[in-house]
Amino acid sequence: MDATDEERPLLPLQSQDVGSEYTRDGSVDINKEPALKHSTGNWRACFLILGVEFCENMTYFVISRNLVTFLTTVLHESKVDAARNVSAWVGACFLTPVVGAFLADTYWGRYWTIVVFLPVYITGMLIVTVSASLPMFSTSSEHGNVHRSVVYLGLYLAALGSGAMKPCTSSFGADQFDSTDLEELPKKASFFSWSFYMTTVSTLLSSTVLVWLQDNVGWGVGCAIPTVFMIISFPVFIAGSRVYRFRNLGFSPLKSLCQVIVAAVRKCHLQLPENKSLLYEPSNSSSTTEASHKIQPTNQFRFLDKAAIVLPPSDETCNKPMSSWSLCTVTQVEELKILLRMFPTWASFVIFFAVNGQMSSTFIEQGMAMDNHVGSFAIPPASLTIIAVLSVLVLVPVYEIISVPLVKHFTGQDKGFSHAQRIGIGLSLSMIMMVYAALLEMKRLAIVQSSGLADHNVAAPMSILWQTPAYFLQGVSEIFSCIGAYFNTFVLGAVAVITTSSGAPGWIPDNLNEGHLDYFFWMMATLSLLNLAMFVYSSTRHRENTAS
Repeated sequence: MDATDEERPLLPLQSQDVGSEYTRDGSVDINKEPALKHSTGNWRACFLILGVEFCENMTYFVISRNLVTFLTTVLHESKVDAARNVSAWVGACFLTPVVGAFLADTYWGRYWTIVVFLPVYITGMLIVTVSASLPMFSTSSEHGNVHRSVVYLGLYLAALGSGAMKPCTSSFGADQFDSTDLEELPKKASFFSWSFYMTTVSTLLSSTVLVWLQDNVGWGVGCAIPTVFMIISFPVFIAGSRVYRFRNLGFSPLKSLCQVIVAAVRKCHLQLPENKSLLYEPSNSSSTTEASHKIQPTNQFRFLDKAAIVLPPSDETCNKPMSSWSLCTVTQVEELKILLRMFPTWASFVIFFAVNGQMSSTFIEQGMAMDNHVGSFAIPPASLTIIAVLSVLVLVPVYEIISVPLVKHFTGQDKGFSHAQRIGIGLSLSMIMMVYAALLEMKRLAIVQSSGLADHNVAAPMSILWQTPAYFLQGVSEIFSCIGAYFNTFVLGAVAVITTSSGAPGWIPDNLNEGHLDYFFWMMATLSLLNLAMFVYSSTRHRENTAS
């Protein structure tokens, strides 16, 4: 499939007719009637959806960017515990979108999924805001354990709400444009551009103004502002219900994959037929699109082919339709095989995101142990994450306008680098980022030792701006590479247990001047190198298998 095939819509494009008052893509209004073009969808609906997306993203980053600081300074957690808990929370935020996508695709639709989980998100943020504001929850009192429990309840309710909404907001916005209409199709592309812009602006706002308010005015104020925005966004979103366009629920990809696994296990005792044409694949499709979507059977993972074995009819089942949990099509089976073949590539991103996870945990802890003053202004350590965001904003146009045409002459690829090459470059840059972070920590510890500050939990006389290249490399690596947060949690826990044996302070103690955070960064750099080697090997094997 070439690039033009990927961009070609599934339904034929038609110019807008004066006499055509309804959309042609099957969308309906809130009353489940065919959607009228002049009164539903389009930008009139997308402004409201973009507002919700802006508020949701701002709220997510106001937590994730500075959470490690909150856990160490307010809840008084150790540095390694705080880093591990931040990684676990981020992992929950990346796992819960599976729940939201499944519910939206199978049962509720995108609109109702947002309506259900937006109040959950708001509730979580209200709990976090109140727990950070009221003195009755002070950790210095007898209510310290209550405070901790309340904070984590709010954080994980926010993670559930955020994760469930993320796969729905942008997709629901795209639903507001008729893909079969020549006039509305360009507007859909414009919507995604504005969605990216709003996401970036909200990220910058969270990483600068709101993080500064948290560090200098109060955590309650820093959390209350995005919470108020979220509260306002809910009735505003509901108010636009009559102008939204809705899609009828189709099949759930996750459900289809589960059906293949269940059907194959139920038929594990059966023998596969030598003739693959005997496997189930209905051929009486009236749609050319459906017919072209059929995938021919392959020889890998043959066990899964048992899901498509057609059983001979019995007296009890001859008059009943076969359950989709007992019989699947060859195309369903092959779709699962495609995902399994991609697993080595996915596995390489576990290390990549574990490395990127340091940006919201150990990098900030390192910044807290450095001089964060530029003149009379104190830079919140979490605010340096905007370097990664700004590098993406600046370098994406540079990459598309300058790098791609230049590299295309050497590689012969229309997009400059192939997908595998771009991922490989991104993994390499993430490894270099960890090498730089390790060298920087070695330099910081050397300054601490020479200044006689090793036994004191104070900032080293070294500017926090030395972290800027690391954040820049992180942003550039995402340009090329864009679920490793839980892996990061496991690594931090293992490091804490192993390195604190025999009474040693460990690599990441509360006083970083007594530890060896540089050893941890070197370990992550080594894992990144091994991960890059595995990716190169697996992508080469995949290309050879595809060619054969």
